[in-house]
Parts: sequence; C-alpha cells; structure tokens
Amino acid sequence: MSLVPAFKLVKDAKEQHYAIGHFNINGLNWITTYLQVAQATKTPIVIATSDRLIRNLGGFQYVSDVVHFMIDELKITVPVALHLDHGLSLESVQAAIKAGYTSVMFDGSKLPIEENTFLTKQVVEMAHQNGVSVEAEVGAIGGNEDGLISGIKYASVEDALKMKETGIDILAAALGSVHGDYVGKPNLNFEKMAQIAQTTDLPLVLHGASGIPDDQIQIAIQMGTAKININTEVNYAWLNEVRQRINDKNVGHEPVPVIASGNQAIKQLVLEKMKQFHVLGKAADF
Repeated sequence: MSLVPAFKLVKDAKEQHYAIGHFNINGLNWITTYLQVAQATKTPIVIATSDRLIRNLGGFQYVSDVVHFMIDELKITVPVALHLDHGLSLESVQAAIKAGYTSVMFDGSKLPIEENTFLTKQVVEMAHQNGVSVEAEVGAIGGNEDGLISGIKYASVEDALKMKETGIDILAAALGSVHGDYVGKPNLNFEKMAQIAQTTDLPLVLHGASGIPDDQIQIAIQMGTAKININTEVNYAWLNEVRQRINDKNVGHEPVPVIASGNQAIKQLVLEKMKQFHVLGKAADF
C-alpha cells in the first residue's frame, strides 16, 4: 500500500474512539522496525520526523525514499502516514511535501495567534493541493523537544476556533502534556479538552504522551484525541536495552546483536502502545 494522509486515519479513529499511534524516527532502523510491527499486527501507523532532526537523518527526500523503498521491500499493506512533526517554517513544510510526505505539522505555537493562523492557512493551501493533511498547534506544549526547552502555554477555545478556520485537519492543543521527561505527575486539563473538542469538532492530537498515566490516556481518547505521539518512551526502550547488551561480555565486537536487541525493545513498546490506544488490528477497517 502507498502512503496515506493522516486525516484518513484519524477521522475513523475519532468516530470509533481509538487513537492512531504516532512514532518518531531517530534512525533508519526505527523505520524498518515501525513498519514491521505495523504489518505484523495489521495496524495503521503514523511515522514521523522532527524538523529539528531531519538533517541528521539525511533530509526529507532521503527519509521519504527510504520509507517508500521499505514499504515495497517489506510488502507493507497496512496504511502508513509519513508525517513532518513540528515543522518550523514554510520552507520545511514545502520540502516535506515535495519529498512525498503525506502529512505535515506546522508549529507556529511560539508566534502570536494571528501570525500562527496566517502562516498555517498558507500551509493548508499548499498541502491540500497535494492531498497532504495538516496538523497545527495552539498554545505551546513545552518541555524538551530535541534539546529546546520551553514552558507550557495552555490552549484556549478561542484560539482553537481561530485555528479551525484555517482549514486544518488535525489540532494539537496544549492541555498539560510536555515533550520529554515529566517532573511530577502529568495532569491533563480535561475540562478544556472537552470544550475544544466539542466546539471545533476536530480530531485532537496528544503530544508528549510518553509518561502520561493510562487512565488519562483513556479519558483523552474518549474525548476525541485521535492521534497520540510517542517518542521519549521509544528512545528509552531502545537505549536501555542497548546499554544492557553493551555490558554483556558475551556480545564481543559485533554491533548487530546489540542493535537487534534495541530494535526488539522498540517493537515491544510500540505493540504495547497500539494495545493501549485500541488501534491494534484496525488496518482491516481501511
């Protein structure tokens, strides 16, 4: 199956009260691992690259080419969206679309809402002409995103409605989650989440979901969260397993078994998240 825009996945998820798992790419083995677990479990998936890390991964065109190649090589038949996460400029969005990404996020959260919506509307026009879905952010999710640390700025219903007018497909609203590690227990603002979900009628995205307790995840899904982003937990799963294997004196000089163990840890984590999000096996619906 060729890549699909994310809005085709989240629309069904919102209506049936499950969430599509969004998993960030941090190396080429991440791509292969994500595709393998999605195919093995017959589960739709969003795989994403962060704008700030794209150069380290080889650029938009390289990542897109690898994803398309691996979809053919691994005979992937489940729906997969290739997503630009936290696109910071119109140039990045344009480059991702040109490279064959099927979904883009423009992150104007650090801008005044008028400028954020003005630029987002340009992204929508550009993306929809190419059949690409658009995600945007209101408020500021905050935390540690690729080494850049910022605080939470909670989304308002008014700003969410202004963003809806741009024609976006999916909305990321800052409601208490953060990127990276949490200090203390996460507490999502469900009252505000319900208001934004009801007034905009848009599928919502939960960024910074790594570390959020399951009971809060389940409430968020029931309230209209249709895409949940996981990165930190995936990275810890890989790193912790690799650290353990490196310290195993029986490994010797071969890196392959060490990397393979890390990949297996990613598979297990992704499988757990798919179950938690109630999306496991949903590829049959498409």
